[in-house]
Amino acid sequence: MSSVSMEEDDSASKINLPADIHWEMLDKSKFFFLGAALFSGVSGALYPIVVLKTRQQVMSSQIPCLKMAGSMLRTEGYRGFYRGFGTSLTGTIPARALYMGALELTKSSVGSATVQLGFSEASSSAIANAAAGLSAAMAAQLVWTPIDVVSQRLMVQGSGNSSCGVVGLKCYNGGIDAFRKIVCSDGLRGLYRGFGISILTYAPSNAVWWGSYSIAHRLIWGSIGCYCCKKDDEGGYRPDGKAIVAVQGLSAAMASGVSALVTMPLDTVKTRLQVLDDDCSSRRTPTVLQTVRNLVKEGGFSACYRGLGPRWASMSMSAITMITTYEFLKKLSTKNQETFV
Repeated sequence: MSSVSMEEDDSASKINLPADIHWEMLDKSKFFFLGAALFSGVSGALYPIVVLKTRQQVMSSQIPCLKMAGSMLRTEGYRGFYRGFGTSLTGTIPARALYMGALELTKSSVGSATVQLGFSEASSSAIANAAAGLSAAMAAQLVWTPIDVVSQRLMVQGSGNSSCGVVGLKCYNGGIDAFRKIVCSDGLRGLYRGFGISILTYAPSNAVWWGSYSIAHRLIWGSIGCYCCKKDDEGGYRPDGKAIVAVQGLSAAMASGVSALVTMPLDTVKTRLQVLDDDCSSRRTPTVLQTVRNLVKEGGFSACYRGLGPRWASMSMSAITMITTYEFLKKLSTKNQETFV
């Protein structure tokens, strides 16, 4: 049972939060099976925002998000918001399995090690969460990078002339066609275009997110005190289920804002590297430096923050649903408690 002290309270009361569910307490088969089903649903609900963000990042000029959404709806219909979803979903299941496995295993191992080294509970939690986010992102990118390369190219393909403004874009007839053409043109390396910058984007982004989430979670509980809590038999306070979910959601949104601001330029460069091909004057694959130069030439440094609104919204909604779903998933996947008594 973890607790948060209310230092401003003279009685030094504590809020007794539900105990963390660690890796060894989980039924692994149930954890991965239910996780694949739950997160597939979450991915489907948030996919249209990802499509909008991706299109904004590859446009040569800035187009407001709502205007772009309206244009897509008129020219492509609702299907336009789900271009490449089948490909993305195919990769989401194994990628999520790798992510969740690495996350829980690292969090459990690092958490135990930091406690033994004498770190406080709060510091140990923040370090373990940051390390877990880092390792989970690196493991998942082995699957996510090729899926991103294919699905993002499908995302930015509009019907008719709606793809105008996107320079260096090839046309594909579905995920299999995109996969075949990329491999024929660039070999297997083409599927891992931007892998290095993907690691540089998602590894720190996940580390920042999980570390910020842990800190925000404790700060919020420390701020609201015993509000929405009931006194328990141990002399402390126990929050109700609604308050726990609300604090998890608010902490996730705050962590997403921090992470989006820190890593947005890297995400924009990564997306362009993975989506855009060489122009007519050059047959070489664009480099990171060339991509940054083109971005700055198009709209200054602010061009690196194109799609920040949709990305922050996507990250926040994804994080809120992910963390609440994830905690729910862990409860569903917990082995019989008698095993751990």
